[in-house]
Amino acid sequence: MKNAALQLVVHAADFAARRHASQRRKGVTAEPYINHLAEVAALLANATNGQDGELVAAGYLHDTLEDTQTEYEELEKLFGADVAQLVAEVTDDKSLPSVERKRLQVEKAPGKSVRARMLKVADKTSNLRSLAISPPAGWGAERASEYIAWAERVVAGCRGLNENLERSFDAASVDARAAIAAGAR
Repeated sequence: MKNAALQLVVHAADFAARRHASQRRKGVTAEPYINHLAEVAALLANATNGQDGELVAAGYLHDTLEDTQTEYEELEKLFGADVAQLVAEVTDDKSLPSVERKRLQVEKAPGKSVRARMLKVADKTSNLRSLAISPPAGWGAERASEYIAWAERVVAGCRGLNENLERSFDAASVDARAAIAAGAR
């Protein structure tokens, strides 16, 4: 990764950590939310062999428009149009009900840009890894299984882009299903 790209990624990591500072993951361990963002960014860095700093930065920032007071214009000013557009492309419309947002993710995933689809796969991979080791409190086997099935449908529309990223997702899906099965006994 070149100096400018490295600076962009570090700036994005710092910005994301500050914007998500008070947020925790939904899992029973309630890990800091930045752990999820760092994992998504790391998956993307590995998938691109460190050759796409803007995508890695977007990995850190992918939930800022959705879950913080950050505005698109702010991202564009601080990180450039490319990063801001990637983040916007994977941002759900929070004014819609959850069921509708999930339906739209499945429906629209195949039409996203290549980099946005890679970001979707990395995000779902991280979410399934977390589900396997620290499921949200109150989630039974049925709800967890439904989430996994939904994530698999989203990722089905994103396949054919990066074999390593897809292998990571598939392994996370298997691990999450195994964790649910083990917990259901």
